[in-house]
Amino acid sequence: MLQAASHKTPVGNLYLIADEQVLLAAGFNSLDYLISKLSSEDIVRDIKNVRSISKISELILDYFDGDLAAINAIEVRQPGAKFSQNVWKSLRKIPVGKTWSYAELAKRAGSDDAVRAAGTACGNNLIAPIIPCHRVVKSGGALGNYGYGVKIKEWLLRHEGALK
Repeated sequence: MLQAASHKTPVGNLYLIADEQVLLAAGFNSLDYLISKLSSEDIVRDIKNVRSISKISELILDYFDGDLAAINAIEVRQPGAKFSQNVWKSLRKIPVGKTWSYAELAKRAGSDDAVRAAGTACGNNLIAPIIPCHRVVKSGGALGNYGYGVKIKEWLLRHEGALK
């Protein structure tokens, strides 16, 4: 059985879905939205609403309380093609307080020419902000888009010290 929880954060409710100690989805939209994006194997499983998900909830709340490295300890899993998986692994290597361009992300994920594909993988990331797609900006330094809105992206980057 999967577990679902939501937590109040400075930028709104963060919804979570986990399979024991593995986070399958996280985001600021709604629980229904996250459920609709689960893998075909997970979407048919029962989901129990809980107040918090052991360890995962604690680490996320620690992140919002200022322990910016806390979310690095969360194990994650989401469906996606090989290049998307490489992008998501690379995203987790962006240091707190730093940003990469989409071109840098594509290069680190294994394909210099796949800048658009790297952007698409960011857009399809189902585990934000734990897989920190908010740390990717346009080549000129502009913030660019964010699935949960530029205001949330900007807040997260300020929280992490990447913006003054």
